[in-house]
Amino acid sequence: MNAWKRLQQVFFSSAGNGPESISEACFWQADMHSHLLPGVDDGVHDSSQALACLQQLSNWGMKRIITTPHVSRDWYPNDTATLRAGQASLQTLADTNDVPIRVDVAAEYMLDEFFPRLLDTDDLLSFGTERYLLIETGWVAPPQQFDAMLFRIQTRGYMPVLAHPERYTYYHNDEEVLARLHDAGCLFQLNWLSLVGRYGEKVQTQARLLLKNNWVDFIGSDLHRPNDLSALGSLFTLPEYNLLRSQPLRNMSLLSE
Repeated sequence: MNAWKRLQQVFFSSAGNGPESISEACFWQADMHSHLLPGVDDGVHDSSQALACLQQLSNWGMKRIITTPHVSRDWYPNDTATLRAGQASLQTLADTNDVPIRVDVAAEYMLDEFFPRLLDTDDLLSFGTERYLLIETGWVAPPQQFDAMLFRIQTRGYMPVLAHPERYTYYHNDEEVLARLHDAGCLFQLNWLSLVGRYGEKVQTQARLLLKNNWVDFIGSDLHRPNDLSALGSLFTLPEYNLLRSQPLRNMSLLSE
């Protein structure tokens, strides 16, 4: 028996504790944070890894994938043209292998010294009719003048979405700052993997705080490699899985474009 068959027996054996069927597992149906363009960042290395991820996400009920490669000056200085070409290739890969999923591309932008120029020239890959813009900050210290940058993003006509706020340790004891950011119009994207403990207990606890406060505007896989799939699947029997249904998730709005 292969690994996924064993997982199926665990996930779907108890009525009322998880999705009714595998194909309904991802009831939000659209994933807006992943790293599935081969070779452009720290995500999948090749098309076979990308295909394995797309196939599993589709089997779980995903209808649309907006993959979001990193864009940062120091580590991944990806440009818009390269990422759009990668999206076309990824869609072809899905179509050729009969994976019924729509593939689009945005990006996960590091708020570094490179970002303001991209913002000023509108050289950014957003998603959704609201022009959602996925952003991340550094891991060591809180970003400087973050409020001012969020305002600049909004005045340029974008809606900022902070990637995985539960993972920034400098916010772990500062619920008030998170509340202020959210009230100011910065949406929050929770990592699916945070809920299953992939990043440690403290991050998992912070993820539960976001759920408790109904601050989860998007759920995203942040999928980097096929090895993450088993951990993602373990969410379906956790209490947090059902808590996601009470969140103001915007994922499904991405299907109507």
